[in-house]
Amino acid sequence: MRKFIYLCSHLCVQVPLLPIAVLTVIPLAVCPSWRPWGAADIPVLGNPGVGQWIVIIVVAYTIIDTVRGMIDDLRHGRVGVDLLAVVAIAATVAVQEYWASWAVVLMISSGEAIEEYAQSKAESSLTALMTAAPQTAHVVRRPGVGVAGVNTGDGSDGSSDDRGDGFRKVAALPSSAASGSSDAATSHYDTVAVESVTPGDVLIVLPGETVPVDGELLSGSATLDLSNINGEPVPRGVFAGARVMSGAVNGSTTLTMRATEAASDSQYQRILALVAAAQDSRPAVVKTADVLAVPFTVLALAIAAVAWLVSGVPTRFAQVLVLATPCPLLIAAPVAYVAGTGRLAKSGILIKTQDVLENLGRVTHVFFDKTGTLTVKQPQVTRVEMLPGAGTHLNEDHVLMMAGVVETYSVHILAKGIAKAGTEALSRLHRRFEEGQRLCPQPDADWPGHGRDYPVVKHIDEDAGKGISGEVNGHKVRVGRLSFAASSEDGFLPVERIVPGRATTDGDRQSGKQGEGRLADEIRTRFGMLAPDEMASYVSVDGHLIARIVLRDVPRANAKSALARLRGLGVAKLSMLTGDKRSSAAIIASEVGIDDVHAELFPEDKVAAVTTATVTPSRGVTMMVGDGVNDAPVLAAADIGMAMTDGTSTAASESAQVVIMNDDIAAVPRAIAIARRTKRVMLQAVLAGLALALIGMVAAAFNLIPVVVGAFLQEAIDVVSILWALTALLDRD
Repeated sequence: MRKFIYLCSHLCVQVPLLPIAVLTVIPLAVCPSWRPWGAADIPVLGNPGVGQWIVIIVVAYTIIDTVRGMIDDLRHGRVGVDLLAVVAIAATVAVQEYWASWAVVLMISSGEAIEEYAQSKAESSLTALMTAAPQTAHVVRRPGVGVAGVNTGDGSDGSSDDRGDGFRKVAALPSSAASGSSDAATSHYDTVAVESVTPGDVLIVLPGETVPVDGELLSGSATLDLSNINGEPVPRGVFAGARVMSGAVNGSTTLTMRATEAASDSQYQRILALVAAAQDSRPAVVKTADVLAVPFTVLALAIAAVAWLVSGVPTRFAQVLVLATPCPLLIAAPVAYVAGTGRLAKSGILIKTQDVLENLGRVTHVFFDKTGTLTVKQPQVTRVEMLPGAGTHLNEDHVLMMAGVVETYSVHILAKGIAKAGTEALSRLHRRFEEGQRLCPQPDADWPGHGRDYPVVKHIDEDAGKGISGEVNGHKVRVGRLSFAASSEDGFLPVERIVPGRATTDGDRQSGKQGEGRLADEIRTRFGMLAPDEMASYVSVDGHLIARIVLRDVPRANAKSALARLRGLGVAKLSMLTGDKRSSAAIIASEVGIDDVHAELFPEDKVAAVTTATVTPSRGVTMMVGDGVNDAPVLAAADIGMAMTDGTSTAASESAQVVIMNDDIAAVPRAIAIARRTKRVMLQAVLAGLALALIGMVAAAFNLIPVVVGAFLQEAIDVVSILWALTALLDRD
């Protein structure tokens, strides 16, 4: 009840004519003919009473407000059906049918209220995308750091101290600074607005922060999540001198970079510019009601004029027009849209403009992003490969469980997939134990997963970009890169035996490095080659490399069936757009049933591909389905942008017109099916209402329906149209 009262009060504030029209019935019913001023005839109006004067004033206000709206529509190139309403209420006042005037005003105001309610559900913005843009940057103010080629000394021209690369010779830094520790890195910078960064500035990017501007990496190495830029599912390792793009998310260690572009010219700002340009270039969708407005208006006026001319009775003109008020167009259409919007919302699909329903059902070409849209959001474990000849009594579930336990503490992108697989493996081990199976003989029964207790984990230590280690029930477990997992605690691979009593020479060291490389190659050969779309983490237990866990970007379980349903709905073409490698994209495309693949694309390339399809003659309607910030420009460029999200506000969902809130790809064909049925029901409701109105107008032209009866009969026609429109809520597609 409280919600209903709030809704009514909100609508009354938005449409003040509605409460006025409702309250006007009181004086019209109580004192319609009371004339305290006596007899005073007015041309056309005669001598109305107090209640009738109030109706006349409300009618005058309605006409002025409606005409103002019509003028605004004409300025924007739209022709509405409000002309009929204006003529109808003016005609009823002119023939002194005040109850009919009140009924028409009530219809107009209630129609505006429903339309206002529908419009309030269709607001959209790009604020989240703008908010996600980097706002600040950490500029290094450490002694010796400055703009490239500029002496940062103490005022001397000292070019002899300037090395020409932005650094000058200074006294040795403390050991902590020399090692590049985060404490040293983060204690000598100033945080400034990103607009203040100029090319040549040296910047610090802290772990988990977004790179503010394009630049060049000065640190020895860094791990960057580029999914915001090109959709790559796996963070990329880059090295000194590599290009670092704004919008990339830094890994778990602080990096140092030199700005090469101003913020306005950097990658993320180009994404914002693309979104804005695409939004500005999208044409407005013409509403179905506007298409039917002109012929219906002409027909209604023609019938009313003929009835007046033939009969010679002016009242006949009003009789026809009160039945011609186009409420099926003004009310039934938005009610059907709201009903369809409600069904979509119940299915976890939100639309941001009512016009989307007009085009959504006519989609003929759907573009899909790959990572996070056709596939799951994180790489998943596909298998565990035991190292041939490792001589371990552990099986795949043991490996998964132990690796999953330590990966639970990691922030690496592969960690979630391994941790999930480890939890499932632990459940299988517990289940087998309960069934009486004992896989590990004494004294190895303390291996994790045997018995009902969960593993005891200690001494977790993550080496960013390499791997993570820890103790699981007293056993040392290392998970990560091959060199990390296979190395001993001192960080070296056990590649050869050092002869005691002999000093290690440079030749020994060089030989050791070559030996490490040979051992790594040999281990990889023993495991076998990975497929183009696969990646692996290696696992060692108690210093012995025993297995590798293979992961890949796997399709969503229902992706293939969802795409098959799209084809069943008549969608002619399905395409994939991705920044990932062509070989990986081709594998996913074949698994989900897509033939048209565009790989290794940047955001501007995706926009170009969609724009080409959009401007092609006889193209139908194009739709882009994506989930990341990198998808925002192409979502805005397509006729319809559909963002998949788990409910978290993202740049993609803010720039899209349709947002799937439950992160289910099956919602894509469901949205099209609901949109088609909604539009079909809307047309049925509108055409049925107009047909009944047409029959009523003809009957009124022959004086079969009095003007007051006609006004309320029109309300009955409205009810029929609205009830029919509400059937769009029914799940029949």
